[in-house]
Amino acid sequence: MSQSNKQIVLETRNSAMVLTVGSHQKLFQSYLGARFNRSADYAAVQSTRRESYIAAGMEDLFEPAIRVVHADGNPSLALRYVTHTSSKKDDNTIETIITLKDPQYALQVLLHYVTFNKEDIIKTFTEIKNQEKGTITLSNYASAMLHFDASKYWLSHFDGDYMTEMRMKETQLTTGIKILDSKLGARAHMYRSPMFYLSLDKPSSEREGELIAGTLGWSGNFQNTFEIDQQNGLRVISGMNPYASDYKLEAGKTFTTPEFIFTYTQKGKGQASRNLHDWARNYGVLDGNKPRMTLLNNWEATHMDFNQDLLVELFDGAKKLGVDLFLLDDGWFGNKYPRDADKTALGDWQEDKKKLPGGIGYLVRQADAKDLKFGIWLEPEMISPKSELYEKHPEWVLKLQNREESLSRNQLVLDLINPKVQDFVYNVVDELLTKNPGVAFIKWDCNRMMTNAYSPYLKNKQSNLYIDYTRSLYNVMARLRNKYPHLPIMLCAGGGGRTDYGALKYFTEFWPSDNTDGFERVFIQWGYLNFFPALTVSSHVTSMGKQPVKFRTDVAMMGKMGYDIRVKNMTEEEIKFSNAAVITYKRISDVIWFGDLYRLISPYEEPRAVLMYADKHKNKAILFNYILNFRRKEYLGKVKLDGLDPDKNYRIEEINMMPDAKSVLPENGEVFSGDYLMKVGLNLSAGKVAAITSSVIEITATN
Repeated sequence: MSQSNKQIVLETRNSAMVLTVGSHQKLFQSYLGARFNRSADYAAVQSTRRESYIAAGMEDLFEPAIRVVHADGNPSLALRYVTHTSSKKDDNTIETIITLKDPQYALQVLLHYVTFNKEDIIKTFTEIKNQEKGTITLSNYASAMLHFDASKYWLSHFDGDYMTEMRMKETQLTTGIKILDSKLGARAHMYRSPMFYLSLDKPSSEREGELIAGTLGWSGNFQNTFEIDQQNGLRVISGMNPYASDYKLEAGKTFTTPEFIFTYTQKGKGQASRNLHDWARNYGVLDGNKPRMTLLNNWEATHMDFNQDLLVELFDGAKKLGVDLFLLDDGWFGNKYPRDADKTALGDWQEDKKKLPGGIGYLVRQADAKDLKFGIWLEPEMISPKSELYEKHPEWVLKLQNREESLSRNQLVLDLINPKVQDFVYNVVDELLTKNPGVAFIKWDCNRMMTNAYSPYLKNKQSNLYIDYTRSLYNVMARLRNKYPHLPIMLCAGGGGRTDYGALKYFTEFWPSDNTDGFERVFIQWGYLNFFPALTVSSHVTSMGKQPVKFRTDVAMMGKMGYDIRVKNMTEEEIKFSNAAVITYKRISDVIWFGDLYRLISPYEEPRAVLMYADKHKNKAILFNYILNFRRKEYLGKVKLDGLDPDKNYRIEEINMMPDAKSVLPENGEVFSGDYLMKVGLNLSAGKVAAITSSVIEITATN
């Protein structure tokens, strides 16, 4: 290696990234792949073909990571290495900060790389420091730029719509640009999710293949760009979407991008998921290593048509099921304009005196008397035109001047960029919790995207709107978490409209979809579990769909189980089963929430889905088997398990069956070695197989 070159080596347990300072003090990405056994071997990695963070306006001919227009109008940027530092955050985490600077302008770019050794995760983000005398304009501002050299590239991504979230697609990338992005502002992930797999040379399977899995921790507009150049090199650029977002950065200010989180592995998509899950529980999700509560939501039972006596009656249904918490959903607020439908009252967060004469406090006390926790629904970022808040503060709303209001779900978005609005939203939650300290859970909703958006507060800086809105949301959440650090809050945005690790720093879980049909939820939850651990994926048993209650319950158990169902409409047998299911779920939930996930049979490949969780010590595993479709005399082969200790013996037992039902599993009650179960497997399709049936198998080490 040339003496003029300096290497910066970033390592995790199994992966490494090498950055090289080459000629003219330019910084290059020389390597991204498996970790070398000998540190000396990194010296042989000295490629200086691709700059690690490419700026626009100079020699490069493809998509840049950053584009700046300086205060004097110059639209170019040259980045040169100045220095770097590495600091140990804990026994597992090292942060490396590389400072780059333009030799002609007082502008610095700091590249942050945080390595998480045990989890094989690298997190990267960027600081852009304007030390010029005037305002600069940022037109591109990536969190990460990664380069790859392979013969072929395969991209797996996830898209859909309301009620059809997280549909997985895989395609081969070809020359040109593939962009995955959002321009929705709020509820930004409704059509497309900010996560992907990128496989090198060939498509990856669950157990095999070289790939990265990446996701952006950002709740607003995002953009993942994949561009293959004329030499078949691929650059991947991830960050906030620059669409309509030329950002005005004043002198002396710093622009910080969101975090891009990725993992590299040569062991397939399953290992990538397990890496992300481990990192998420330890670093990415609020209280990620703590247990969750099961709940009953009143929405399906009452919608907005209820009073406090009816709600108290529903507490008895929660007790019959055996859940921990009752959640009061939409419709409890508004007096001048009562919230009897979705056309009024957002913004008027006072209890409806007609529906709830005793207030929230009465419900909290009644729930406590029945040994239940009490939770409540809020949508504090939104406002109804027919509300007292709108009458008092029309200037607090995002809406275009000289245009008609653009409503979605009969509501508008508050201008959260305005500090007064931030105070209002904070106070809505704080006053509710101060007045009712027994409130133990919040469902935080966001039911529309931004259209015709204009911020009265920003005035002539409207291109800052999309970015500053999301930052303002985080500011509010940070204030709330400072006072209420461990209150469970579900992140909900009309289903999967917000699913990212930027928000999950402040939330304990998210709502994947308003589509709770058990059949559809197999696919939806299957998708989310690629990137998020089970305890974050709220999965409720409801009456949507025509599947048996056992099937719907088994599907909910693969995530964080809860209920949204009319208990009084359930049969005695269904209630008896459900109560036992809650007890069973609480007994096995540690394995599901904190264990390693193995996806064994994909519903995209067979008319069934099979997945299992194994605890870290390989002493216990829980397997979920869902038959989705079945034709006469169709043969479904044995399923080979994974994640077990080949030298241990395991007892096989079907659990969560209907009252008086007997297992048809041929191996039920028998003991096999882990080696046998992983090489031969189990016959999960024995007996009378039918569509829309399911089974849950408990696998317990006996030695």
